Amino acid sequence: MKVFVAGATGALGKQLVPRLVAAGHEVTGMTRSVQRADLVRELGAEPAVADALDPDAVGAAISAAGPEVILHELTALSESLDLRHFERDFAQTNRLRTEGTDILLSAARAAGTRRFVAQSYAGWPTERRGGPVKSEDDPFDQHPPAAVRTSLEAIAYLERAVTGAAPIEGLVLRYGGFYGPGTSLRLDPPGGEHVEAIRGRKFPIVGSGGGIWSFVHIEDAAEATAIAVERGAPGVYNIVDDHPAAVRDWLPAAARALGGKRPLRVPRWLGRIMAGEAATVMMTEVRGASNAKAKRELGWTPRHPTLAGSLAAAA
Repeated sequence: MKVFVAGATGALGKQLVPRLVAAGHEVTGMTRSVQRADLVRELGAEPAVADALDPDAVGAAISAAGPEVILHELTALSESLDLRHFERDFAQTNRLRTEGTDILLSAARAAGTRRFVAQSYAGWPTERRGGPVKSEDDPFDQHPPAAVRTSLEAIAYLERAVTGAAPIEGLVLRYGGFYGPGTSLRLDPPGGEHVEAIRGRKFPIVGSGGGIWSFVHIEDAAEATAIAVERGAPGVYNIVDDHPAAVRDWLPAAARALGGKRPLRVPRWLGRIMAGEAATVMMTEVRGASNAKAKRELGWTPRHPTLAGSLAAAA
C-alpha cells in the first residue's frame, strides 16, 4: 500500500516510518528541510520536501506519491515549552492543525486518497468534571483556561475536519503524553528536559496534584498508528497506556525510577504564579483517557502499560 507520512522526521515519524516499511508499505515521508531528506531515506522511505503550509508544494508532493493513505503527524513543538506562554509556543502547531489539515485534506481529495489518519491529543482537552477517566464520547472542556483556548479550538477543528471528510475514511488518534526515545521524557543521552527537571526537583506537585495524566510510549504510539493504516472504522481513538494516574502518584513514582528525590509540593496559588493558570489546571483538575476503544476496535495493546514501570525498566 502507498502511504504518505507528513511529519516523517519528528519523534513519532522516526518510529513510525520504519514500521510501515517493515509491514511492506511503499512509504513517502514529507519533511520541510532538504537537509532531513537523507534521514527520511535512512528510515526507509522516499523523501518529499515541502513546507506543510504551502498548498502548491504539498499538493505536488502528494500527487506525485499517489498515496492510498495519508498520515498527518505534523507538529512544531520544542522541548523548551513554556506553559506560562502556552499559546505563543503552540501557535505554529495550531496552524498545522488548522491550515495544515485543510491543505492535506484538499490534496488527499485531489489524489483520490482513501484513508486519512491524523494526530490529536488526549492530555487535557476533555471536560474537567465527572469521573477521572474519559472516553472518546465525552465532550471537550467548554470552559478551558484562557491560555489554552486557541489550542483547544485548533484540536477540535482538526478532529471535525478529519472525521467529517467522507468519502475519505478519517481517523483521529488522540495520543497521550509521549515518553521514550526522541521525546522530552527519555533516558537516552543526553536525556530529556523533563527527566532532568524531575531528577533536579524542578517539577513540583502543585496543590492537590489531583490532575489525571495519560501517557503513551512513543513506540506504542507508532504501533497503534501503523495498525490504523489498515484497520479501524472512521472516528476518534484514544492512544494511551493502561494506567491514567494522578500527578501526586505518577510524579513521585517517576522520580524514584529515575533515581531522584521526592518532588517538592507547592500550594496552588504559588503554582499559578510560577507556571500560570494552564499548568496549574493540568496539575490539579484534568482528566485521563481510556484506551478501551483502541484495544477493542484496533486490536492494539500497549507494550509499555505504565510510565513509571517503563522508566524503571529503562533506568
